[in-house]
Amino acid sequence: MIPELRDAVGRQLGTRVLEATRLGGGDINDAFEVSLEDRTRIFVKTHPDPPGGMFGAEARGLRWLEETKAIRIPRVIAFSDEQPAYLALELLTPAQPQPDFEEALGHSLAALHAFGSPSFGLDHDNFIGRLPQTNATADDWASFYWTSRIEPQLRLATDRGLIDGETHARFDSLRRVLPERVGPGEPPSRLHGDLWGGNLHVDEQGRPCLIDPAVYAGHREIDLAMMRLFGGFGERVFAAYEDASPLAPGASDRVPLYQLYPLMVHVNLFGGSYVDSVRRALSACV
Repeated sequence: MIPELRDAVGRQLGTRVLEATRLGGGDINDAFEVSLEDRTRIFVKTHPDPPGGMFGAEARGLRWLEETKAIRIPRVIAFSDEQPAYLALELLTPAQPQPDFEEALGHSLAALHAFGSPSFGLDHDNFIGRLPQTNATADDWASFYWTSRIEPQLRLATDRGLIDGETHARFDSLRRVLPERVGPGEPPSRLHGDLWGGNLHVDEQGRPCLIDPAVYAGHREIDLAMMRLFGGFGERVFAAYEDASPLAPGASDRVPLYQLYPLMVHVNLFGGSYVDSVRRALSACV
């Protein structure tokens, strides 16, 4: 940890950083376990040149999820979007998962999604990975999903030469039929927004804990579809969710539709190797 960051963290918390141990696992940020003068240990992540407002947006998102009390979310301690930019959170010391860990996760996600919002979107924009995520509010889910989710990623991928004309034409076809494909109307749900296996942790009591969100209010099936995209979640999780909050008929058929957004994000973050997966998802939709 660079001296400037040590000083900034200590100054904002009114204490002194005694030790900082680098942690592995982050794709975007550098992470540290930090010991403070009062013997408190915290988690700090930092980036040398983050997009403007990235850590502040994440802090707001964590607090937005935490206020539901539906599932464990690490407490925000401090953040700065000025250099050296960082986010300080309570340190999670994982225990062995409880025997009913998967059931608890399914039930907790259902409880989280039950916390709604007046409209789809959010009152501020944020990020998914290091990509901007637009959250302009809308009353209609199909309009929001196209305008604030699919279209921005499609435009970016097209500008970068990652999407060919035939695939773009398939997206145009999807746009025309999207209102018929999104499923029965549901109220906006409070979403984690980036729910892959790496963002699920175990807390000190062996219970589920979620980190690194890309929050907004949306259709709950999109969180569940992303959980199925890269694995890491057992069928007991989905069964427990369904038991607590049954999905509308046809939900399994809509999984490819709701995987399109995270797949397009991966195209723009990691390159054209994900384009074939996008094409397969499109083929299942139109």
